[in-house]
Amino acid sequence: MTATSYTGAWPVAPTPFNDDGSLDLPGMRRVVDCIVDQGADGICILANFSEQFLLADAERETLTRLCIEHLAGRRPVIVTISHYATPIVVERAKLAKALGADAVMMMPPYHGALLKGTAEQTFEQFARVGEVGIPIMIQDAPLSGVDLPVPLLVRMAREIEMVKLFKIECAGAAAKLRRLVAEGGASVEAPFDGEEGITMLADLDAGARGTMCSAMVTEHIRQVVLDHLGGDRAAAAAGYQRLLPAVNHENRQCGFRAAKAAMVEGRVFASAFCRHPVPPLSPETRAELLDHLRPLDPISMRWGR
Repeated sequence: MTATSYTGAWPVAPTPFNDDGSLDLPGMRRVVDCIVDQGADGICILANFSEQFLLADAERETLTRLCIEHLAGRRPVIVTISHYATPIVVERAKLAKALGADAVMMMPPYHGALLKGTAEQTFEQFARVGEVGIPIMIQDAPLSGVDLPVPLLVRMAREIEMVKLFKIECAGAAAKLRRLVAEGGASVEAPFDGEEGITMLADLDAGARGTMCSAMVTEHIRQVVLDHLGGDRAAAAAGYQRLLPAVNHENRQCGFRAAKAAMVEGRVFASAFCRHPVPPLSPETRAELLDHLRPLDPISMRWGR
């Protein structure tokens, strides 16, 4: 991939399970096919919205291999490799590269509320992964609880060759993106936002070139990005405003369970099961989500029908 190809919508693939909690591998292949049919510019696997924190190490390897092999080059793929332990992150990066991934995504090192990497330890972990020789997306997410100030991000962009992509989804993402783009210059090759695109319009105004959304309404989110990058902000704003009720419900009420609910409705896979301790969506919350989605007629809700 070139820097210019890091644009558009790069949804996180949900991980389907069977009702007994085992991996639904045929369903995972169908998820990949559905996302390709949504027109996604790339795919991210094993991220937080893939329930990566509920997967065993062997399952991670199985899913990485399956997704990359099934994609067969149809779309570039980013593999999430975050872990507190630097040796584990490095090994995950090596596996992703060996299997043909195009990039990896990492949060800074953290484990719970009190074990957090310092700025220097964070830099060192990313530098070690950079030695593997695969492009890196830095995920600046509230889940880690680790502060990634703009000067640190710029330093990593300038001093670690493989740090090329930035997913900024902290509070006040637009202001941080604007400063990151201004101070990082050409070193910041691919500024993205996240959080399902809930602040996407402000983030695009601030210089984001793409978004890592969920796989719920990928084709519509992608169109907002394309309209904005093409200079038609009015169309981008109209598209964003049309999507916002559904994306807000996803972000504030459902989390990663939203894309799974949409894909079950669309018969991409059969079960919306989430592993304990994650509770299922309440019937009321699910019904409200689908009510928001039906006017959008997303591919995720009709792909397998």
